Amino acid sequence: MTSVVDAPDIASKVGHYYRVDDVYEVGREKIREYARAVQDFHPAHWEDDAAAALGYPGLVAPLTFVSIPAMAANRLLFESVVVGYDMFVQTEQVFEQHKPIVAGDRLVVDVELSSVRRIAGKDLITVTNTFADESGETVHIMHTTVVGITGDGVDPEITRAVENVMVHGVKVFGNGDAQHAGETPLRPEGEIRLSAEGVARVPSTTLSFDELTVGAELPMRDARLSRGDLVNYAGVSGDGNPIHWDESIARLAGLPDVIAHGMLTMGLGAGFVSTWSGDPGAVTRYGVRLSNYTIVDSQGGEIEYTGRVKSLDPETRTAVIAIVAKSGGRKIFGLATTTLRFR
Repeated sequence: MTSVVDAPDIASKVGHYYRVDDVYEVGREKIREYARAVQDFHPAHWEDDAAAALGYPGLVAPLTFVSIPAMAANRLLFESVVVGYDMFVQTEQVFEQHKPIVAGDRLVVDVELSSVRRIAGKDLITVTNTFADESGETVHIMHTTVVGITGDGVDPEITRAVENVMVHGVKVFGNGDAQHAGETPLRPEGEIRLSAEGVARVPSTTLSFDELTVGAELPMRDARLSRGDLVNYAGVSGDGNPIHWDESIARLAGLPDVIAHGMLTMGLGAGFVSTWSGDPGAVTRYGVRLSNYTIVDSQGGEIEYTGRVKSLDPETRTAVIAIVAKSGGRKIFGLATTTLRFR
């Protein structure tokens, strides 16, 4: 492998920023499509009356829905700035929900290369997406961290193999040449305005804050995934990386078999919590550090989700929930917590 990454040069691009030209309109059928893909059957994602009963003007998007506009928005960054790598591996994800997203919302999406850290010879690259409504109020912020891998340990055949199976016009790896190398546009100065409506909203949770106790356990969820589920999620989300649906390419990438999308496993986890809380919009933060993958062989794959109340804050009426996700007897979430507001 001859590809070499100049880590200091990538680090010099920290702060690179742009705003997507067009707005992203949240469609009600897209919400249902995504909810099906992450097996989240909370009625507020499917039925207008159920969403209205919780105080929403339309169907509520699952928490991890923002990964769809983010995937499209970040493509330019990984094709023209974060380049020279042979492979990317997702390692950490943080969702900050300041106002639940509903059908009909029109989102303005910002992209920023917010951090590059070199650890044990590998680059940890964090991209921050800020989603605002058309009034300029921020409704959601998402931080995605991937590991950029190059050189030894990457089968040189994988790039050619991927090119032969990918949808035309879609790239998976950022191993091209940097464009506009001398330009690093930065985020305009000014305070980010968080949604005042989101802060003021009282969640319609099944339990009130006063009914919670530290150590209380959530009902376990046992989720099953088939190869068809992975293909469906790839199409719905726009994440067409073939390690999630092509055995030969998964093995070239050093994997034992096809694996589930990390974002899919997070979406299942978010649904696990919202089913318990009763209100998908109650979550204010959801952070997951991935430690392993879920293998989905020809017989399928399985993930077991458990959770417990880790801490309570009476002043804000919020609870932190610790989530454990296991597949094949291994923890796939190294650290996962979510913060929820309660009535």
